[in-house]
Amino acid sequence: MAQENVSVNGSRRLTPQEIADILRERIRTGELRTGDRLPTQAELAEEFGVERGTVRQALRALQEDGLLSNVSKGSPPRIAEPVPAREEPQPTMVGLAPRLVDAFAQDRVRIDAVCLTAESLMLALSEPVRHIHEGRRRPESVEVRLLLPSRSITLAFPVPVEGRDGTGDPVHERWLTQRNAQARVLRHNLLALRATHGIDVRVSFRALPFTPPVKLYLLNGEEALIGYYMLTRREEEWEDRTLQMYDALGSQSLLFSFAGRTGQRDRAFVEESRKWFDALWDTITTDLTLS
Repeated sequence: MAQENVSVNGSRRLTPQEIADILRERIRTGELRTGDRLPTQAELAEEFGVERGTVRQALRALQEDGLLSNVSKGSPPRIAEPVPAREEPQPTMVGLAPRLVDAFAQDRVRIDAVCLTAESLMLALSEPVRHIHEGRRRPESVEVRLLLPSRSITLAFPVPVEGRDGTGDPVHERWLTQRNAQARVLRHNLLALRATHGIDVRVSFRALPFTPPVKLYLLNGEEALIGYYMLTRREEEWEDRTLQMYDALGSQSLLFSFAGRTGQRDRAFVEESRKWFDALWDTITTDLTLS
């Protein structure tokens, strides 16, 4: 596990998005509870080894997700009250984990996903995995199928703001490194349940020949969660250089839930989404190698 974490972060500095994801995980697992104050920006900057400006960007992302309250320059913000009812669209990093926990209440768990990287799913799955370790969930089997863009295609996004000049694309290399590292961590964490709890776990990947404009999660064939990738211009430090890119912040994509049990319209959407996923899996996708 430690080796995979090194693969994700290495010796480079964490980005605002990565810091925000770490703090989201602490909130989700209860390490930071409603009403708790966050450490000061100076303390967070020292902990993560970054500048205060990077910390401020991470805190703004958490504030936009509704996870922080009392945000001011005078004192550290507090962890906000729980998010609204799940029927309302929620950012991926807020809404996905509790839906996965519910999905893992079944004996046979099936998660199918189409996304740009495995980041959101990797982080959200830590919640049901934690419940398994605590004895609160014990499925007999878990199968995860993940469709990710092929490394060999020209991605629609993320892309350099100035365009590609034919001399190598560091934005693409950054995406590929993150895609592979996150998928490896996801697979490792799930397959470890075989040894620790005797659960029949299968994790498989296929490569898409296109850039998915949306993210889709299918839970046990009974619920579909879909969110649009909203593009934005942003910059990120990567291997001693600053990348200016058009990118999608998938963790902030609002997830819209369609549950088969709620009516004919939702059942039709879930069923068509399942057929669409299976058709991609069985036809134009190829084996994906995490190298």
